[in-house]
Amino acid sequence: MKQPTPTDKETTFEDLGLENRSVISRTDLNGNITFVNKAFCLLSGYDKNELIGKSHSVIRHPDMPKAAFKEMWGNIQNNQKWHGFVKNLRKDGGYYWVESFIEPLFDENNKKIGYMSARKPVTQSDKDESIRRYKLMKEGEE
Repeated sequence: MKQPTPTDKETTFEDLGLENRSVISRTDLNGNITFVNKAFCLLSGYDKNELIGKSHSVIRHPDMPKAAFKEMWGNIQNNQKWHGFVKNLRKDGGYYWVESFIEPLFDENNKKIGYMSARKPVTQSDKDESIRRYKLMKEGEE
């Protein structure tokens, strides 16, 4: 799936009436989407059928530094939880910010089978700090 061209249009949880809803997704061990809830679809702009089986990176915004995802993968692949702030890319090219909580999923035999992520709205101060920090990180990548 080809990513859209990013625009400067921000969509917020409030814009979509999602202030009190968690945005949930699950992936397999390779980061391919296995489940999304309705709130995820509304916020990302994609239909469920467009997302299932696709890499979660389909919503990765180009403003996000590679190092942020390297840290995230390092944590969850080592069976640790991860918490952070993420700018995601919508299907229409707009973007949205989330506070994300990710943790590994295990089956009844304690075998890791994937990852679950829950997201909620980001505060303005956390968003401002993340923008500043990620901009510095991106400059270091180039």
